[in-house]
Amino acid sequence: MPGSRQGRSYSLLAVCRTLHRDKSRFHDRLSTINSIRESIEQVEFREADTDKQEKQRGEAVLPSHVPFLLIGGGTASFAAARSIRAKDPGAKVLIVSDESDPPYMRPPLSKELWFSDDPYVTETLRFKQWNGKERSIFFQPPSFYVAPEELMSTEHGGVSVLTGKKVVHLDVRENKAKLDDGSHISYEKCLIATGGTPRSLPAIERASEDVKLRTTLFRRISDFRSLERLSSKVGSITIIGGGFLGSELACALGRRAQRSNLEVIQMFPESGNMGKVLPEYLSHWTTEKVKREGVNVISDAVVKSVSYKNGKLHISLKDGRQVETDHVVAAVGLEPNTELAKSAGLELDGDFGGYRVNAELQARNNVWVAGDAACFYDIKLGRRRVEHHDHAVVSGRLAGENMTGAAKPYWHQSMFWSDLGPDVGYEAIGIVDSALPTVGVFAKATEKDTPKRAAEESGTGIRSETDYEGVVQLASDSSTVTPSLPSPAQQGDSYGKGVVFYLRDNVVVGVVLWNIFNRMPIARKIIKDGEQHADLNEVAKLFNIHEE
Repeated sequence: MPGSRQGRSYSLLAVCRTLHRDKSRFHDRLSTINSIRESIEQVEFREADTDKQEKQRGEAVLPSHVPFLLIGGGTASFAAARSIRAKDPGAKVLIVSDESDPPYMRPPLSKELWFSDDPYVTETLRFKQWNGKERSIFFQPPSFYVAPEELMSTEHGGVSVLTGKKVVHLDVRENKAKLDDGSHISYEKCLIATGGTPRSLPAIERASEDVKLRTTLFRRISDFRSLERLSSKVGSITIIGGGFLGSELACALGRRAQRSNLEVIQMFPESGNMGKVLPEYLSHWTTEKVKREGVNVISDAVVKSVSYKNGKLHISLKDGRQVETDHVVAAVGLEPNTELAKSAGLELDGDFGGYRVNAELQARNNVWVAGDAACFYDIKLGRRRVEHHDHAVVSGRLAGENMTGAAKPYWHQSMFWSDLGPDVGYEAIGIVDSALPTVGVFAKATEKDTPKRAAEESGTGIRSETDYEGVVQLASDSSTVTPSLPSPAQQGDSYGKGVVFYLRDNVVVGVVLWNIFNRMPIARKIIKDGEQHADLNEVAKLFNIHEE
């Protein structure tokens, strides 16, 4: 990078003095400068890591032994590292990541980043949360981390991130990991938090290279940057998939398309958006919402083949329909990364995928698993594997505690959320499967019943219930209860806000809070109690859905 750090400091000071007369302009410019400075730090982090590897090639750059080895550089690993350091302030933790960046949050890649007004957002990776506060996608700046080659000599320990490397072999008997460059690292405790890889479609996998080059499997920062750039260059983008990611990206691109000539198409095999999660009536309502965002939604669409000719991708559906587009985004789920199972002798789950772990998230002696790749046993809901941000935080944090000797079982019901822009969003917990019987209770929404307003009032941004546990009493004072509304079928198509209960053997096993926020502890308590309820309209009153 040209210029010295000292020179940049003098430049920043001069800018601040010049702008001090105009307070508003001063704060705006200072915010921009901080964003640029953090972006520079991220670039320097990657360049420094590359330079050290090139300059010291053939030398012992990496420690041959670390007390705590975390495989994977995502949310679960970072949560575990933070948990380990909280329990053992002198701990030395090495994160090995096959990405080029330090740990970061994935949710903004399909949510807030797309609604940023910053023309340099792909470089700064800073965004305004729905509450208006600005933050970086990265959990910590590069200065937080210790260089890998300095980790073992650091007096007070720390966290190091080795980027661009992958663990390819794990010997659990010898407590040793082999990296893709042939180097070995021994450990005392190891966490596998390898996440997952986006699934592709069979029709795309057997298509030509021309098709594959024009297909994005959306997952990483590089995918966001690539798709953001493409959205201003191509004429049309087709998103295949009607789940969380596909619907979020469709709404985000649809909003952008309203200000440009971009055509946004979303197709999926279900009859409506989030059809595998939401009951049919709410799924269809959501589809109409997505259409209003400027998206051409094609439901009941099963892709038969994809070809490339005359400069366009041609998507053929099984019912004979044809769609032309410039680029495809496949958002059809995640495949857990379990390549280490064979070498480590770890058990995989045949039904849900992922590594099978016990209640303490332990797979073998001195080996734990967290995040997307962990298949755990839930004492209330049975064996599960969860692919959401809050679960990565919860399971990573617990695994980190147990790696320091806590021996705590996994009991916390993690939540997840999805926002279709700043105006419509929902939070959910437990098993939310549209194949289950459901009961929904809805009310008219007010101006404050949006993700944006909820974030503004609560002061929260990335939603996670891991730091708050409310005490909930499943009883209500009849003198303050508002009479419940009729069932959804009697309300027409107005689903402004409400609660959807998912039932198994007449017991609530899942809850969706539709445009209702900061009520997750109530839903968690209902599932934890595992009781049958004669009238779920009465239970819905606990969420205060009739508040004005």
